[in-house]
Amino acid sequence: MKKKSKAPEEGASWMDTYGDMVTLLLCFFVLLYSISSVDQVKWENLVKSLNPDASKEVSQLVTVDDIKPGDEDVPGSTDLPKDTDREAIYEDDLEDPKPEELTAEQQAQIDQQFDELYEALQQLKKLANNESEVEVAKGDGYTFITFRDKVFFDGDNWVMRDDGKKMMDQFAKIIKPGSASIEQIQIIGHTSQGAPDKKNNINTDRELSAMRSAVVTAYLQKKNVIDPAKLFSSAYGQHRPIASFKTAADRAKNRRVEILISKTGKVEQSLSDYYKQVYGDNATTQ
Repeated sequence: MKKKSKAPEEGASWMDTYGDMVTLLLCFFVLLYSISSVDQVKWENLVKSLNPDASKEVSQLVTVDDIKPGDEDVPGSTDLPKDTDREAIYEDDLEDPKPEELTAEQQAQIDQQFDELYEALQQLKKLANNESEVEVAKGDGYTFITFRDKVFFDGDNWVMRDDGKKMMDQFAKIIKPGSASIEQIQIIGHTSQGAPDKKNNINTDRELSAMRSAVVTAYLQKKNVIDPAKLFSSAYGQHRPIASFKTAADRAKNRRVEILISKTGKVEQSLSDYYKQVYGDNATTQ
C-alpha cells in the first residue's frame, strides 16, 4: 500500500520574497531622501500655491544646505552657543530672585510706617484684662508682641476665645495701613510643662502649640489686610520656655502666643537672637 505524499506548503515562499522587496524599497527611499537637497525657490512656490498666507513662514525656514560648518545660532536649534556658560544658567535658575533694592526715600518711608506701627500696637494692651498680659517690644527691624496665657485660649484647647478675636480684629486694623512696611509676620505657639518634673506627651504638646499658632494665623489671613505669603506660623510646644516650670506662675508665663513682625528691607535674625533681645537670659531651649 503506497503512502500518500504530503502536499507542499503554500504561502511561505512568496511572503518571504514580498517582505524582502518592501524592505529594499524602504531602504532605497531612505537613501534618496538622505542625499537629496531642497530647492528653496521651488519649495516656496509649492507652499505658496497650497497656502498663499504661508509666504512669511516659508522665508524663515532653514534647510540643511543653508547650515554652514561653525554656524551656532541656527533658528529652531536648542543648542547653546559655544561660549555659553551652562553652569551659570543653571545656577541662575536655582537661585531665588533678588529683591529690588529700595531707594533712600522708599526706605525712609518704610521706617516711618514701621515706627508708627509700633506706637499703634501699644493699643492692644488696653484690650487685655490686664495690661501685663500683652507686651510689645521693638528692636532693629522688628516688633515683637507677646500674648500671655489666656489672652487667646482657655485650658488645653485651641478654640479662640471671644476676647482673643477682638484682640486680633484690632491687630488687623492697626497693621493694614502700614502693611507695605512689613516683610513677614511670624505667629509662634507655645505650651508649658504641666508639672514641674514631668514632660508633656509629645504628640499632644506639639499638636496643641501648632494648632494654636495656625488658628491665630488663619484668623488674621481671613481679614485680608496683608499678603498671605507674608504670614508664617510655627510652634515649639514646651521647648522654648521663658521661665521655669517650678511654679504655677512661671508655667503660665510659658503658655503664650508670640507675633514677630519683620520690617521690609531688614535682614532676619534667628529666633534665639530675638529671644535674647526681648526676654534676656530668661529665654532657654529645652
